[in-house]
Amino acid sequence: MTAPDHARDAVDRSLDTWGRYPGPLLPVLHGVHDELGWIPSEAIPWIADGLNLSHAEVHGVISFYHYFRRSPPGHNVVRICRAEACQAMGARALEAITKRLLGVEYGEMTADARFSLEPVYCLGNCACAPAVSIDNTLYGRVNEHTIANLLAQHGEE
Repeated sequence: MTAPDHARDAVDRSLDTWGRYPGPLLPVLHGVHDELGWIPSEAIPWIADGLNLSHAEVHGVISFYHYFRRSPPGHNVVRICRAEACQAMGARALEAITKRLLGVEYGEMTADARFSLEPVYCLGNCACAPAVSIDNTLYGRVNEHTIANLLAQHGEE
């Protein structure tokens, strides 16, 4: 996957904003990820050079944190909580239904690029488990009917 034309500009903006602070790697990565929706592999040397780090250091941080995508997301990003409270309230069944409805596994994007499906290990909505977020909007007490409705609503946008 190649970086979009504006990727270098996104990296430069993030370096300009965060590069002068102590320990800037994570804020720089978040800045790039927030702007592009992912971190292209071409950005690794740009970030490393800008922060005087090795390519391995930058790659290691990107690969360690599940939050950082290394390929472009779908138009709508669906995250299903996999933490214990959500698991106890039916998140595994919700995962299976969502995967079937979308026709993808975790880390994949639908063929029409409408949805990406990602696991998350806590959405902080334990009292309303199982929890799902779609494009950073949090939903609680999600079941097979509500997930189908939510996907239909977001698929129409």
